[in-house]
Amino acid sequence: MSGVGGAPGAGPSGRGGEHVPGPSGSGTVVLELGPGTGALVLHAPAKLDGAEIEISMSGSTSRVHSMVRPRHVGGGTQYAAVYPGLPPGDYTIWRHDCTPVATVHVTGGTVTAAAWPGQ
Repeated sequence: MSGVGGAPGAGPSGRGGEHVPGPSGSGTVVLELGPGTGALVLHAPAKLDGAEIEISMSGSTSRVHSMVRPRHVGGGTQYAAVYPGLPPGDYTIWRHDCTPVATVHVTGGTVTAAAWPGQ
């Protein structure tokens, strides 16, 4: 995966002509949380709309990705990627395949909110 920032197909049209879901409204994302499961909401600038942002748990080489999408909440629009079902721990947020931009800690039973650097 190419991460964000100049990745082919990054943006509203998606990769390789894939369908990109439209904006989500308030209450349309359901997250299951518990002692061994948390979630991450990564707030991002509008320019990353449609980009796939990867994260990896500390010490792991496997990554998961989520698409930045517009989310209509409270009379406005925010852009965010949502990562459900994460085991508790520290996660690296990746800009490109080899460029880490931040580390966040996810706690079981909670939703961790983080912002894309510079936002």
